Amino acid sequence: MRKVDLLIIGGGSAGLAAAVEAYDRGIRSIIIIERGAELGGILNQCIHNGFGLGEFKEELTGPEFAYRFAKQVQDRNIECHLLSTVTSVTPNKVVTYVNEEEGSVEVEAKAIIMAAGCYERNAGAIGVPGDRPAGVLTAGQAQLMINKFGYLCGKRIFILGSGDIGLIMARRFTLEGAKVLGVAEIMPYSNGLNRNIVQCLNDYDIPLYLSHTVSQVIGKKHVEKVEISQVDEKFRPIPGTEKVFDCDALVLSIGLIPNNTLLSDIGIKVSGTKGAEVDQYLQTSLPGVFSCGNVLHVHDLVDNVVKEARIAGESAARYIQGDLHVEEYDISCAAKDGVGYILPQHISGSDYEKVDFKLRVRKPTQNVYIEFIYNGETIKRVFKGVIIPSEMEVISLPLSLFKEKKGALEVKLTPKEVNQ
Repeated sequence: MRKVDLLIIGGGSAGLAAAVEAYDRGIRSIIIIERGAELGGILNQCIHNGFGLGEFKEELTGPEFAYRFAKQVQDRNIECHLLSTVTSVTPNKVVTYVNEEEGSVEVEAKAIIMAAGCYERNAGAIGVPGDRPAGVLTAGQAQLMINKFGYLCGKRIFILGSGDIGLIMARRFTLEGAKVLGVAEIMPYSNGLNRNIVQCLNDYDIPLYLSHTVSQVIGKKHVEKVEISQVDEKFRPIPGTEKVFDCDALVLSIGLIPNNTLLSDIGIKVSGTKGAEVDQYLQTSLPGVFSCGNVLHVHDLVDNVVKEARIAGESAARYIQGDLHVEEYDISCAAKDGVGYILPQHISGSDYEKVDFKLRVRKPTQNVYIEFIYNGETIKRVFKGVIIPSEMEVISLPLSLFKEKKGALEVKLTPKEVNQ
């Protein structure tokens, strides 16, 4: 069995950035396992610009952003296996992967970084009512078809869900000559970034139907019509509110799920994000196994993915070198009122002077404090005039605030009083 220092599962932006960071911190025996035919992951089909402003101080397309990191990996001669699928990970960090050339290969690693990204929820995941014809596909599938292979999935398209990929594809379809009839969103607010609502819908007069869902797909061999309905507070279609659209494609932008099965199968603790529970070093409940990027929690910006991946790369390098101190603190972190999730879920060491907390709220909220309560005492309040689920909040707290080294931290939203 082959042995290496570090094995990274996933060759997208997170895996590449983590590999470069680990290499630059002295780790030379590194393998990246990537199931795609090229490094860069989903970025290779994201041909719109807007990437890299934080990382490279210039606006790049997805493939350009991916190329720059892939080149950094190649310049360091980091070993990569493309068109390779990881089939199992064991608690003692033995990874099995398969590909056409090598067959089945086992590798024992001193440390593992999980950076496998997400997969899309599909029609079956939400039980879309009606027929099951051709022409129903996810936004990522539609993006791959048009941006990589040059196929337009329809001429009259309706989109369910206002996730960012769906919004961006609404503009892309329009620019390619298709008619986007509308976007239905079951929530009373959009799940995409505000800039994408403006640039991809408003600028092209594409209607957004909030508090609506697809109540019927019509068509035997191929989609012919979709019916949408307004929903009540329990997300049930309201009779009498139906609207019918003649279309030949229904595109779903209904959320991403971290591809975390490999870790959950070996008993690593999973959080409410469906990603692994981690400490501030991004180490999971299994020592020597780290997680970063969208497989940990869905990010809003790729620049944030890279920042997080660098922490994972640094932490893995320090673990391999025997320099990761994780036993001085034992603090659990939990999301409470109004907060969807908090990361990290555990504070374990004192190597950094501060802890960067990442969180998302459950719904759009105005005039609230993000309140950090440690062992019953408020240690920090951050005021937000407006806070929305589609944008990740990052708040840094000095470690000196946690005078007791054991206990529980709760993070919640507290309304701002009128006289405050």
